[in-house]
Amino acid sequence: MSDGKVRGKVHFIDETKTFGQNGFRKRTVVLEQDSGRFTNYIPVEFIQESCDTVDSLKLGDEAEITFELTGRKWQRDAASEVKYFLNAQASSFTVLGSESPADGDDGAPMFDPSNEGEFDEDNVPF
Repeated sequence: MSDGKVRGKVHFIDETKTFGQNGFRKRTVVLEQDSGRFTNYIPVEFIQESCDTVDSLKLGDEAEITFELTGRKWQRDAASEVKYFLNAQASSFTVLGSESPADGDDGAPMFDPSNEGEFDEDNVPF
């Protein structure tokens, strides 16, 4: 497989999560890319030992992440629908620049339940 690269601003850094009896570890970092019309959010997964390297990333950092695409097939049973999953598994990253988020901005998307009725379905990018 060949490696790919993606650049963007660090929008979200998840905690390291551990799965199964063997202690498989995974940590997701989401990069934000402003394409002009819509903002893209690209989740990239760090696994096992590379989870710890993410500690040096900060929200707002401009970063370039090298990744490898991985995929898997899943089917509950022979009669159920087959589903395919695609993941970008990070192998390394470089911080290109650092930008502190605005005061009070933790990088999480803002949701105000009082505005829930103002949702505009025609303005959804998909």
